[in-house]
Amino acid sequence: MIGSAAVTKRFKAAVIGGSGYGGGEMIRRLLLHPEVELTRVASIDYVGKPLSAAHPNLEGRSDLVFEDLTPAQAAEGVDVVLLGLPHKIAAHKMPELIEAGVRVVDLSGDFRLKDVAAYQRYYQAHPHPELLGRFVYGLPELNREQIKASRHVASPGCFATTIELGLLPLARQGWLQGPVQTVAMTGSSGSGVAASAGTHHPVRSVNLKTYKTLDHQHTPEIIETLNNAGARELALHFIPVSAPLSRGLFASSFAYVDAAIEPDVIKAAFAATYAAEPFVRVPQGRLPEVAAVAGSNHAEVGCVVGEVVGDKRLVTCFTALDNLIKGGAGQGIQNMNLILGLDERLSLEDPGSWP
Repeated sequence: MIGSAAVTKRFKAAVIGGSGYGGGEMIRRLLLHPEVELTRVASIDYVGKPLSAAHPNLEGRSDLVFEDLTPAQAAEGVDVVLLGLPHKIAAHKMPELIEAGVRVVDLSGDFRLKDVAAYQRYYQAHPHPELLGRFVYGLPELNREQIKASRHVASPGCFATTIELGLLPLARQGWLQGPVQTVAMTGSSGSGVAASAGTHHPVRSVNLKTYKTLDHQHTPEIIETLNNAGARELALHFIPVSAPLSRGLFASSFAYVDAAIEPDVIKAAFAATYAAEPFVRVPQGRLPEVAAVAGSNHAEVGCVVGEVVGDKRLVTCFTALDNLIKGGAGQGIQNMNLILGLDERLSLEDPGSWP
């Protein structure tokens, strides 16, 4: 095993649901982590096989194998458990993890919403609605202090993170009100490791198509989060688009603000919102692009301020990020760092590659 010299680390972690793309990215970041030791990986797939059976990039990086474990077994002796399980499955595992007293970072959508009716509308009847209020929504750029003080974090969805980061500067100023239209394009890895007609490469690589039009499950999550940040009476008309990319996500949101707000003031709000953020940047001299952030935990945010029409001014907000990292596993690691009292940048500072 590469790098097998004994190193004493402060914390121990386990991953449940480690055979998917998000699980693989969490494992990779944990194996690089200077303060957290990955002690076990649970999965119902590849049981008894090395991590490289599902993630060839991890060949020789660890002696761990996939194990079929109960939540309590996975949590035994660790400080934090990270869940890479699908929606609707993670919810059934959670009571056992909470009973074990372990910190939890959940990447599924099962505990992001506070509204039980909204969860039932977009997912199913929630099996444990009594637990919804125990989770902090894991968008560090909005809820950093609450995350630090919590033991249970629900990491945001990939579309949700992208759209929220683009609109957050407007919401925080109290400028975001009424309807917003968003078109967001995502890579095929967002659909998970299991092949489907929608992610089959010969079709996906030459195609653009929409799906779950105006009915995507991240819609209530986005509305709830931005209303909590200061938006008023927000309505989101969201069109997700399947793009010919393996990874990456790009969102364009069209919002209308009061005509009296000057363009320079709007642009200054974007710069101020992210000036101190370690993983969100407002690029200078260009707008956000996927290739600049792919493979990294960084996101790019920008805006174009339009002309006044009537009593409103159009602001078009753009965000680019890697759906598997800042939109998923990397943000999960960032949240893990925060709840453990660590520097949130640990194992996440690499800038990715270009192109």
